[in-house]
Amino acid sequence: MWPLQGAEMTKGKTQWKEFLEAVSVLQWVLSFIFLGKIPPPHFPFLNMEKPVITAASAVYSQHLSDNTAVTVTSGKTIFVRKWRVWKHFRDFFPVKLVKTAELSPNKNYILGCHPHGIFSVGAFTCFSTDSCGFAEVFPGVRPSLAILAGLFRIPFFREYIMSADKVLSPPTFLSKSGKGNAVVIVIGGAAESLEASPGVHTIVVKQRKGFVRVALELGADLVPVYSFGENALFKQVIFSESSLGRKLQDLFKNIMGFAPCLFVGEHFMFLPYRTPVTTVVGSPISVPKCASPTEEEVDHYHKLYMEALSKLFHEHKVSCGLSESHELQIT
Repeated sequence: MWPLQGAEMTKGKTQWKEFLEAVSVLQWVLSFIFLGKIPPPHFPFLNMEKPVITAASAVYSQHLSDNTAVTVTSGKTIFVRKWRVWKHFRDFFPVKLVKTAELSPNKNYILGCHPHGIFSVGAFTCFSTDSCGFAEVFPGVRPSLAILAGLFRIPFFREYIMSADKVLSPPTFLSKSGKGNAVVIVIGGAAESLEASPGVHTIVVKQRKGFVRVALELGADLVPVYSFGENALFKQVIFSESSLGRKLQDLFKNIMGFAPCLFVGEHFMFLPYRTPVTTVVGSPISVPKCASPTEEEVDHYHKLYMEALSKLFHEHKVSCGLSESHELQIT
């Protein structure tokens, strides 16, 4: 259990401050649900094909040499990152960014963020907004959150996410943007979101090696990241692997690229629980540049990454509100 939850998190806050925080979170959740996941009636074709899910998926590596693939980055229009609303958003939970090692501005990085949770609140707040002070904590390093390709094809929501400095193609972004770039990938994706539940610490990464291959091809260091508290923000109905409910979720995920989670929050169903989210950035794993990495090389650095992620979890779990008995399940 977390040391502070619910009403205790609002102590010392005015009703106006609590209201601003709740509205800031609610607008983001509703924008994500109704703009990001439900296409307009006259654009049904937008999600007919399975979107590219960035380098986080092993399948994604098959698209890296496809010159016809869509490549979108937000450019220099990042004013949305600085909106004051994100400070209220951060304070609602609150969300905190923790640094454990330096990231050199003379290198590029691929940050693997875990767990996905329902909405990846920790990844969004720390890496897509300036509210947690990433620029001050890691001077000279620019973070960009990689997201589903399909979201860039939805009118209005596309402009919204581009203004917050999202990126679709990590390989192109890292290879053409100089040094000091950090692409953040929520490795577990839709499959991991289906495991999100309070008290559960399950991540999906064993069979996902595409991001490691990209790191080797570009010489980008790998950095494990864990958001403690992410899975405690909503309660979710978890279906067993053989149940009809899970089969329908998997079918939907395979077609649309994201999973329909049956979840409920603390208020109005969509408003999450006021639970602290602590996003801990681990130490970088040095990765050499290799134009054509072998399977053995990919497996080697993938193993190093999983070991570093497990170490990060166990070293910080107690200070981030978990008991010593909590274990990380890697699938």
